[in-house]
Amino acid sequence: MAFGVKREELNAWKKAVSEGEIAFLTHYWLDPRYPGITTVTKVGCADLSRLRAWCIAHGLPPQYIHNRSPFPHFDLIGQRQPEILRQEGQWDQLTRFKLLGDKTGPDA
Repeated sequence: MAFGVKREELNAWKKAVSEGEIAFLTHYWLDPRYPGITTVTKVGCADLSRLRAWCIAHGLPPQYIHNRSPFPHFDLIGQRQPEILRQEGQWDQLTRFKLLGDKTGPDA
């Protein structure tokens, strides 16, 4: 179950993904298969080669890309989620979803 995302944010993510950009959309998420996990970041890109390369560059297995047309994406969850969001400069999402831990801001 997903919640905590506005329609405008979802539409902006879909537009960016459709245009072949690497786009990030974080939302609250509950799934009994992942106890203790409360957020997921969908990293999307319609250009599958670009999305695969992004996964590899971050040490993530590209075989877990959800190739769901028209919005292919990789679900970023767990410990790697805040680490990669920091690397990508996604400070708004880190702050909004309280993923910073005791590190705060771009200089952390």
